[in-house]
Amino acid sequence: MADDPELPQTHTTDPIATPPMSRRSTTAQLKADIDSGATGDKTPDYDPGLSQLGTDDEAAGRPPSAERINLARYHERFSRWAQGAHKTIGAHEMWDGSLTGFASFIVAVGVILVGGIWAL
Repeated sequence: MADDPELPQTHTTDPIATPPMSRRSTTAQLKADIDSGATGDKTPDYDPGLSQLGTDDEAAGRPPSAERINLARYHERFSRWAQGAHKTIGAHEMWDGSLTGFASFIVAVGVILVGGIWAL
């Protein structure tokens, strides 16, 4: 039914465009970097939040300066990729080995406990 050519394709959300770098970046641009997938830590889609990024800082009377936001945008967008970070497409599409490491740790603890009990 989803491939029916007679039905118009319905988009539930529009893709988020990555905003260009600027000298006076805002927290909204930093959030758009994250939502667009430019930072590599989530899939590109709008992420609604109860309060937008930076709202609590503004309410406390200490909003971040444009220089701090520029620094955060630089490190999130460029520095992360320069260090070899990879973009994950989905939760189960990339194998990172953490399950293997966890299972190996459990087996090692079991061997040490069994060896300790057997030695007594």
